[in-house]
Amino acid sequence: MEKMSREIVLRVTDLEKLYPVKKTSHGAQTFTALNKVNFALHSGEILGVLGPNGAGKTTLIQILLSVLKPTSGKVEYFGKDFFTHRATIMERISYASGYAKLPAQLTVRENLDIYAQLYGISKKERDDSIEKYLKFFGMWNLAEKESGVLSAGQTTRVMLAKAFITRPRIILLDEPTASLDPDIAHEIRIFILERQKQQDISILVTSHNMDEVTQICNRVLVLKNGEIVANDTPRNLALSVARSRIEIVPDDKDSLVGILQRNRIKYSLDNGFVTIEVEENEIAQFLMHLAEHTIRYSHIAIYKSTLEDYFLSVVRKKP
Repeated sequence: MEKMSREIVLRVTDLEKLYPVKKTSHGAQTFTALNKVNFALHSGEILGVLGPNGAGKTTLIQILLSVLKPTSGKVEYFGKDFFTHRATIMERISYASGYAKLPAQLTVRENLDIYAQLYGISKKERDDSIEKYLKFFGMWNLAEKESGVLSAGQTTRVMLAKAFITRPRIILLDEPTASLDPDIAHEIRIFILERQKQQDISILVTSHNMDEVTQICNRVLVLKNGEIVANDTPRNLALSVARSRIEIVPDDKDSLVGILQRNRIKYSLDNGFVTIEVEENEIAQFLMHLAEHTIRYSHIAIYKSTLEDYFLSVVRKKP
């Protein structure tokens, strides 16, 4: 991805959301959905938000859309307070969700056209954009179909077209590829990246798909129990938690194990497979070392640490 400019288009400061649970003799008990959340979204950036169920992702999106009011804290878009300038700010923001529904009795074209009219898009531009997006998604032949008969994948594609058709500065995407077949999910990721690059849009996206976040996001926030526990690139997060693994089926297992033991390299054995843990930047040197000792093998595979490794470590970590 190209280097992004550093203009901040969204800033969240000390955001808190508390829900009342029940009243007791000691006062009202509350559940903390968000606790002192702070982050910024930069111009041209795709920012991922990860977290287990109940971490606060949905609450965050709802506050950023003004569906929910925070208990305390501040949300600023383009340097302006969101709750003071909501109407003008919302003209520059759009939203799509893999779980949202379209008005069932409206046709695909009507859904897109009416939504674009709300943003003041001219009729010619609406017609051109509707044709462009529907053709891109292979849905031009469904333009006059009622939205209620669309499949989940088709509905998601219309929702994405709806989000981009208004030419927004910022798009909030909530699980955009949820429950989609892998080929359709791949198509949508390509679409998001192409539109973001062409229109220089800033995107905040929630997802449970680690590969998706790794592919499209410049940076990732990880939420747990309503708090941000990490804020870094997908690669840096992956490298922070796990070493790379090399899986080998050697012709001479004893010779390989002898080398590993002499060099105090961590390994495990399983049915003829030898799994070795090494730092990623030491893989090439390790393989050269094996070649120097004439270690031959019938199988070798290298598994680098992933964002999923990091995510699982966060989920499993006890408070």
